Amino acid sequence: MLKNTLTSFAGLDLLTSAVIVLNGEGGIIFANAAAESLLDSSLKALTHQKLSDLFLNASELMAVFEQAVEHQFADKRQDLTLERVGREPLHVHSIVTALDNPESPVLIEFRENVQQLKLDREERMLDQNKANKELIRNLAHEIKNPLGGIRGAAQLLELELPERQLKELREYTQVIIKEADRLQTLVDRLLAPHRLPHIVGDVNIHEVCERVRSLIVAEFPQGLTIQRDYDLSIPEFRGDKEQLIQSVLNIAHNAAQALNDRIRQGDARLTFKTRVVRQITVAKVRYRLALDLHIIDNGPGIPPEIRNRIFYPLVSGRDGGSGLGLTLAQTFVDQHMGVIECESRPGCTDFRILIPLP
Repeated sequence: MLKNTLTSFAGLDLLTSAVIVLNGEGGIIFANAAAESLLDSSLKALTHQKLSDLFLNASELMAVFEQAVEHQFADKRQDLTLERVGREPLHVHSIVTALDNPESPVLIEFRENVQQLKLDREERMLDQNKANKELIRNLAHEIKNPLGGIRGAAQLLELELPERQLKELREYTQVIIKEADRLQTLVDRLLAPHRLPHIVGDVNIHEVCERVRSLIVAEFPQGLTIQRDYDLSIPEFRGDKEQLIQSVLNIAHNAAQALNDRIRQGDARLTFKTRVVRQITVAKVRYRLALDLHIIDNGPGIPPEIRNRIFYPLVSGRDGGSGLGLTLAQTFVDQHMGVIECESRPGCTDFRILIPLP
């Protein structure tokens, strides 16, 4: 019986959306490959379960299932948040279809609600960013005070060294002083976004991109092509031009450094692309218009192990990197009521900056 069922529904495996087929009692008799992936379970395991077993809040879905069994409708669509034990809830658009088959009377299709997932991800990022900024500010101040004392003590110690041992021991005091200075520079960079005044004026985003382009070309004159795909109809907006230049430069510079191998081969490419998007939600607020700036490179992509943490402070995918560039970029864009998103795979990394327009 199961073999015949699998054969009759085999074509559903070609679909990218998750599909399960149920019997009259709500038992699962078939699930396609996408459903196995979405539900984190094998077909064999699923066919020993009922629809009501899959989710903690299955009552609403079960009510629709019972209506389908009674042929009260041909198909019914609804957006659901389905909660699961020990796993993140699923935000899906469900389509419940009544079939003319007494052995398998109901088919349910689940499509992940991409917009809801995006909003949830943005909300987590905003909360995390706020917590990070508070942590950085407190930690930097805690480090800064004793650091000055350590440096001062090393200088006083150097002055008290015996003349005959000065040359030999001065090397050690200089190590302390230089390392204290290095940490001081790091702390100053951590505190910089909170100290600098927010200077508001009219900003032309293409002037920002051209300034960054000139800086990148000066540092990487050979092997790197910078393409421009601008929408010249984008209006000026109020913002801090220097902060936006720094944000775009940090992202573009990271991209250029990730392109080192392709630069040597002579086929490295960096693209600045600007567009206007309409009726978009940015940082949980709906806006009529927003700037949509993309900084795209054809490098190796962001390592999977840090892909979800690239905006955290001190997280870097490059040896010797400070891990502050993207954190500062995010802070400056956040001060413009915007967000930064990132999509990355080998051969294409796309950083997207969204900023509301008047």
